Amino acid sequence: MPDYNKQWDNELAILKSIIQKTGLQMAIKWGAEVYTHKGKNVVSYYGFKNYFAIWFYNGVFLDDKHNVLVNAQNNKTKALRQWRFTSKEEIDENLILKYIHEAIKNEDEGKVWKPEKSTELNIPNALTEAFKSDKEIEKAFKELTFYKQKEYVEHIDAAKREETKLARIDKIIPMILQGIGLNDKYKKL
Repeated sequence: MPDYNKQWDNELAILKSIIQKTGLQMAIKWGAEVYTHKGKNVVSYYGFKNYFAIWFYNGVFLDDKHNVLVNAQNNKTKALRQWRFTSKEEIDENLILKYIHEAIKNEDEGKVWKPEKSTELNIPNALTEAFKSDKEIEKAFKELTFYKQKEYVEHIDAAKREETKLARIDKIIPMILQGIGLNDKYKKL
């Protein structure tokens, strides 16, 4: 992934200086600066190709009276909200501080998004077809934990083109047959 932070160096420095006025603790998580309160992620910032942003990890609870927050990925992102900028002239320090202080207050009040446990799994048609062509694949898939099944289904569903979905299925079938989850290699044993 290209590092767009460099194109927004000055603007990100301004956001950082504003965040640092709040007393939040800085930590490096996922390769970025994340500001925490009592160990809980509150806010971060980053540069993207067409904009730079500050985001609130539990932004869904913020009273967005100024309509500045957006959901980064509808139907995927549940709690996180971004505030996007395209120039440093759009940065309103006082307003940003209000939002950050409200986010800190929300953390103190225990307002935290709790993921909803889903027990329903909609198997993509392309995977159903693979099951029909080889019952061993279906059997191995059903032996996986629900969480691993869900990872595979979401991986396939995330592809927009049918060719990509089929290519992903071809790639994951050996993993399914081995009882391996999609992201097992990233998990600590």
